[in-house]
Amino acid sequence: MRQYQLKETKEITKIICNRCGKETKVVSGIPKREMLHVEHTWGGYFSGKDGESCSFDLCEECFDEITKGGFLIPTECKDE
Repeated sequence: MRQYQLKETKEITKIICNRCGKETKVVSGIPKREMLHVEHTWGGYFSGKDGESCSFDLCEECFDEITKGGFLIPTECKDE
């Protein structure tokens, strides 16, 4: 006798930059270009977004544009 279990899985097929809309294909779980993914759940007592979860993806070009001119204090980047 054979017993089966139904498994439902989700697989990412592409990632879309939230800023410019550029699409990146994902093959076997690996993006074809480097992307930044940010997830955050607001939980501070002084936040107007308490309990709200946000996420977004940025391509490398948009990350560079935002971080080079959009922050008062520059990001800290180092070679690993």
